Amino acid sequence: MNRAEAQLITELQSLGLRLEDAESGLAVRRGGAGPSDHKAVTIGGKTVMVPITIAGAAKSPFTASAPDEQGISIVRRDGRAIDSIAFPRQPRFYGLQTSEGVPYSHIATLHAADVLATTVLQSCIRYGNRKKSCQFCAIEQSLKAGKTILRKTPEQLAEVARAAVALDGVKHMVITTGTPNLSDRGAAILCESARAVKAAVDLPIQGQCEPPDDDIWFGRMKEAGIDSLGMHLEAVTPEVRARIMPGKASVPLERYMDAFDAAVAVFGRGEVSTYILAGLGDSAEAILSVCEQLIGKGVYPFVVPFIPITGTPLAGHPSPDPRFMQSILQPLGAMLKQAGLRSADMKAGCAKCGACSALSSYEA
Repeated sequence: MNRAEAQLITELQSLGLRLEDAESGLAVRRGGAGPSDHKAVTIGGKTVMVPITIAGAAKSPFTASAPDEQGISIVRRDGRAIDSIAFPRQPRFYGLQTSEGVPYSHIATLHAADVLATTVLQSCIRYGNRKKSCQFCAIEQSLKAGKTILRKTPEQLAEVARAAVALDGVKHMVITTGTPNLSDRGAAILCESARAVKAAVDLPIQGQCEPPDDDIWFGRMKEAGIDSLGMHLEAVTPEVRARIMPGKASVPLERYMDAFDAAVAVFGRGEVSTYILAGLGDSAEAILSVCEQLIGKGVYPFVVPFIPITGTPLAGHPSPDPRFMQSILQPLGAMLKQAGLRSADMKAGCAKCGACSALSSYEA
């Protein structure tokens, strides 16, 4: 990918995209975990998630024409054609359902072009209490909209994973969960889920949860078949964490750092990652400083632009300026390259997919 395309992705992910044909490609993801209010778009051979339905997108200078017969759309900035894009098509496994009548798409969804993702528990102990919940979280929105089910069983996950690999060539899987308790913090659910998937199909898996209270869970998750682990900081300074995610901030940064060390010892250098949302109030300098610490530990810091989700307390919060994102991603990409940490080398997960950030484009 060339520098112009990397910059275009950075700008689109901050400013959004207006579509002349709203039905282009996969349906917009609304609510739930992960890239909500986004649509998958392929630019220069790389599939990324671009915000479509957020308020800011309506003012975006970028528009995409209706796809032609080959599925190609022209992207224009302020009316001037600058590039062409394509939209991934609806996966075939979405047309199936379980014997109980649950659509496969309610159990797991396609992210980007070849990643299967599921939120095993579509709820969190903090979600109902806005004094404790993460202010950006929309985990129960898709549940209330009838687009998913509360608890995906190991058997359901195995069935859908097998079909997604066979029918759509899925390459790896992300299994995340809302936090069910303050002890293992979801690690137990990830273990039983991964064990069932691995028994059904050979598919690399990333598990995602908060740091469990006992490091013994890292070995248990690895033994269950989890290949990579994500423990997401979201914000990097104590003041921003306390303001944006007051409940999750009760797990201090020091515990995260200790947990990263313990997890890297089990999963290996480059197989542990963390999501960092740029634009919540942390400065570029603060983010890069923490990223430097993480890289030194062998942890991949996956920095993505914060995109407000409709219906959350931060729905009116602005997305970060593309120049702010570039001031982080460019030096971070250089740091990752120097350290030999490449997203492409990871076995599974959000950073390997790379669709929610232009970061991997800056690694080169």
